[in-house]
Amino acid sequence: MTKKKFYVVWQGHNPGIYDNWDKCQQQIKNYPNAKYKSFGSREEADIAYGGNFAEHIQFKTPSKPGQSTAPKSRDVGTSSAIRNPQSAINWDSISVDAACSGNPGVMEYQGVDTRTKTPLFHQKHPLGTNNIGEFLAIVHALAMFHKEGKDTPIYTDSRTAIGWVKLRACKTKLIRNAKTENLHQIIARAEQWLKTHTYKNPILKWETEAWGEIPADFGRK
Repeated sequence: MTKKKFYVVWQGHNPGIYDNWDKCQQQIKNYPNAKYKSFGSREEADIAYGGNFAEHIQFKTPSKPGQSTAPKSRDVGTSSAIRNPQSAINWDSISVDAACSGNPGVMEYQGVDTRTKTPLFHQKHPLGTNNIGEFLAIVHALAMFHKEGKDTPIYTDSRTAIGWVKLRACKTKLIRNAKTENLHQIIARAEQWLKTHTYKNPILKWETEAWGEIPADFGRK
């Protein structure tokens, strides 16, 4: 009996964890410098997805002279990004990021042109969390591009926000009260937009460890 595998796609059309090769292949086909790898259990895949692709590449020592050390194509996908990390970046894209003074605290998010860092939008709220800002920034970009009829890729360095967008739900624990009511209403509108619209914009994970800070970073670390 063939052992079931789980496929982690760090960089592809829709990054995530897939339970069969066909689904994984749909995410990496025709995607430049796709990053993916198979794992023997869902737990291993969950841990790997929360980390960096480069940490999970393993090349085995050949048992016989002349035997290839490269993994099978379905097990791991490598790319020139390992030798030249920034070669994997799609510069014709937008980058989004959020910052929060406290948790919760004054929260703001923005979107910039990835190549030039030209500001495209910026929003600020008196009380929120960083994860909420990351989520709203992605939805803001999606809504903006939907109006413009563009399928421009969107970079974020937040796996949490990517997950919330895929779920079409902001899983925040921020208390709803008089101070946060306006923000909760904005969150609800963002969730409703995701539930009533479709989009083709790839939402991509910015690999901070390999590429440095995302272009939209507020620089307050």
